[in-house]
Amino acid sequence: MTEVEEFEGLRPLLFSIAYRILGSVGEAEDAVQETWLRFAGSATRPVSSKAFLSATVTRISIDVLRSARVRREEYVGPWFPEPLLSDPYQDPARSAELADSVSMAALLLLERLSPLERAVFLLRDVFAFGFDEVAAAVGRSEAACRQLLVRARRHMQDGQPRFAADRRERRELATRFFDALQNGDVGGLQDLLAADVQLVGDGGGKAPQLARTVTGAQNVARLLGAVFPWLIRIDVTLERQEINGQSGAILRDRDGKVLQTMVLDVLDGQVQAVRLVLNPDKLAHLGPVADAWALSRELKRARRPAN
Repeated sequence: MTEVEEFEGLRPLLFSIAYRILGSVGEAEDAVQETWLRFAGSATRPVSSKAFLSATVTRISIDVLRSARVRREEYVGPWFPEPLLSDPYQDPARSAELADSVSMAALLLLERLSPLERAVFLLRDVFAFGFDEVAAAVGRSEAACRQLLVRARRHMQDGQPRFAADRRERRELATRFFDALQNGDVGGLQDLLAADVQLVGDGGGKAPQLARTVTGAQNVARLLGAVFPWLIRIDVTLERQEINGQSGAILRDRDGKVLQTMVLDVLDGQVQAVRLVLNPDKLAHLGPVADAWALSRELKRARRPAN
């Protein structure tokens, strides 16, 4: 097997590690590309290409995350990970861990961890690397990695919900939610929302976004039920998609360009959060991005009462 074939066979794993550490599709792809350059430029062939490449992409991702965290402190409004439509790495033995770890909710919990804690938790608990491999990847002793893992697990468990919905239940509830949304059915929406549901948007200051988080079933249902029928009138369409392993949708303008993504966080039989990503920088990997400002102006004109 050639170097290229070996690397390409491991590319899905490398991307999945990098994306979970960074929460960015673009930065993860860059980390994988840099990993390839180091692999191809190495004078000797490693004993285990998987171990070498996994360690390399982890170290690169940790370095990128450290600088990214400084930028995120200056980020305008709430920060969400870049939407991921499909995880390229699949392992039947780890399917539950892989699916749970790529959700928006899980990635936001990972933001509580230090870069080292994050890497150790992911390599050990999600990708099932041995402690010797984890230690080699992050440049710490096995004993130190065990301590990092204990702290990381504590942080993650503190933020996890008590009740989770199975995948079929999430899909069924999402179907009812999007049907009610497209029909402007405020009552139907409200019945599906948790009492303390939150509607949160990430525009990064680069797209129209909510002035604040909207909280409460009645408030969220009224807002969504009022706005979405008007979006339909200006030819915005809703394309249902699984995003980050959760039920969601891509909203597109009349030319098919991406306006935003919407992801539902479903727990205990109700929608606990509706997360919108509107920042065009986070949507570019999904295709051509719509001019959200122009659509916002068009929406305002459409809703203006006729003289």
